Amino acid sequence: MMEEPPEINEKSEGEDLNFFGHLEELRKRIVYSLIGLVVTCGVAGFFIEDIMNKVLLAPATAVHLNLQNLKPFGIPFLYFKLIFIVGLIFAFPFILFQLWKFIEPALYIKEKKWARWITFFTTLCFLSGIAFAYYFMVPSMLGFAATFGTSKIENNIDINEYFGFITMMMLAAGLIFEMPMLSYVITRFRIITPKMLTKYWRHATVGIFVIAAILTPTPDPINQMFFAIPLFVLYIISIWVSKISYTNKEN
Repeated sequence: MMEEPPEINEKSEGEDLNFFGHLEELRKRIVYSLIGLVVTCGVAGFFIEDIMNKVLLAPATAVHLNLQNLKPFGIPFLYFKLIFIVGLIFAFPFILFQLWKFIEPALYIKEKKWARWITFFTTLCFLSGIAFAYYFMVPSMLGFAATFGTSKIENNIDINEYFGFITMMMLAAGLIFEMPMLSYVITRFRIITPKMLTKYWRHATVGIFVIAAILTPTPDPINQMFFAIPLFVLYIISIWVSKISYTNKEN
């Protein structure tokens, strides 16, 4: 009898692990991720004064916003939270890499090619969203907050509320900027198709302007367009990425 040809989607060596082998691999990746997080938090702690004064407080200083501490241990906790968030942001690529190394044995060789690119572009999109929020969204919102209202009310903001606001906006923008990568993945699983995204672009545009209106502190259409245009561009990119994913899956 003739031997059967080998499968095209052949897995690489050492991929077949039992249940306890998977648990051990998961434990190892979690430990590596925690070590990476500890290292980046240590680096953030070393430069904490520069991060505090030149990064966290810079948007408030630029618009002359008064910040104050209202809790007995508010400042120490603020420093610890800032160290953790900064460490988490810089450890994100390494943590994502550890996640990739955990699922890599379960992928076929052909799948690993696009999975590596997903890891890279997911990190790029997340960091781009954080940068967009810090340099564009946060200054606009703080500028409005610092000038709105009557002069008879002193506008003093709790530093922990300020930190929570900036953190929330940056992480939210980072997740929103993952839209193209999300479209790539769910297109490969046939949850959506590029035809579907193209068909409902008008509905998506309305939703984008609703989100922009919620995020924009001022009612004027110029600021709303300022936030809506990047979201609309992300949606167009998502359609293009979905087409690539759909074509690759068909091939």
